[in-house]
Formats: sequence, C-alpha cells, structure tokens
Amino acid sequence: MLRSRKGALVLLVACSTWACQSPTSTTPTTDFIVATASPSPAAATGPTGRFYTFVSTNNQPSEQREFDWKTSFVVAVTLNSPDKDVTVTFPVKISSATIRVQQASGGIITPPTGSDAEHYDFEFTTSTNTFASAGSTINMNFNVWYDLPNLKREGLVTVALSFTDTDGRTFSKTVEVSVAP
Repeated sequence: MLRSRKGALVLLVACSTWACQSPTSTTPTTDFIVATASPSPAAATGPTGRFYTFVSTNNQPSEQREFDWKTSFVVAVTLNSPDKDVTVTFPVKISSATIRVQQASGGIITPPTGSDAEHYDFEFTTSTNTFASAGSTINMNFNVWYDLPNLKREGLVTVALSFTDTDGRTFSKTVEVSVAP
C-alpha cells in the first residue's frame, strides 16, 4: 500500500509540474501593428555636413566632429484590426518615435569596445500622427546621421514607436533597418 501511495505522489508531482510549463500570457499582442521599412537595406553617404559634440573621457576639451554617414528611409506603419483579445479605442496616436544606431558587420551587431560609442542624430517627418480607424497607414520619412567607432557605414537602425489609444492604453512596435556596407 505504501508503494502505491508513493507512486501516486510521484505521478501527481510530475503532472502538476507539467501543467506549469505553459503559462498564459497577459501581455497584449501587437501583431495588428505592421511596420515596414524601405529601402531595405538602406544606403548611406558621406560627408554629411552635420556635426555633433564629442566629449573626451580623458579631461581633454570637447570638439565638434562631423557625422561620417547619412541614411534616409521610410517606415510605413499600418494599424490593422486587433484580434478579440486586444481592446483598442480609435483614434490611436503615435506618441513617440525614437531610434538607436548600432555598428554591424555582415548584418550582425558588433558592440563597440572600451569607452567607444555610436553617435547619431535623426529627424523625421510625417503628415499625421493619428490612426482614425483600422486599416490606416502612416508613412514616416527618417533622416539619420551617424558616426560609428569602427569608421564603417554598415549599421543597424532600430526605430521604436509607441502608440496610445483614446482610453490611454499603450502599445509599442519596433522595426529594424539595415544600412548596407
């Protein structure tokens, strides 16, 4: 009798841990937001004629340096109808757009070493920041100036977008734009 209780206990523990392997997600999906970039990959040219302030880490005075490269691309953002598990109240606004530029080699991000850092600046234009209804598309034109520690033009630009609906719910989406070597 004792053996069958031990066996039942082992079976119960195994079943309860198996059930815990797939927790349900409470995070809303953002599959209804589609963001694509073109051209892909983007091209970069230089010199740019735009400057940034370089601050030295060894107590030297800061200096003005020209960004080595400039790239331009369009991000088309389409807001489709969300599935039944996601509530969205229109209109929905793009509340922020930020970028990050990282150096890359062969399409693989290669973080700088030591105190080196990527330097970048950007601007974008768009005709609106509001999606009136599902199926709407907004085109955002980006200009990005950058300077990489490896002095090459190949990089990866990550555009991060945040959205807010009328009821204050927030959503986010990122799109990666490769810059050709």
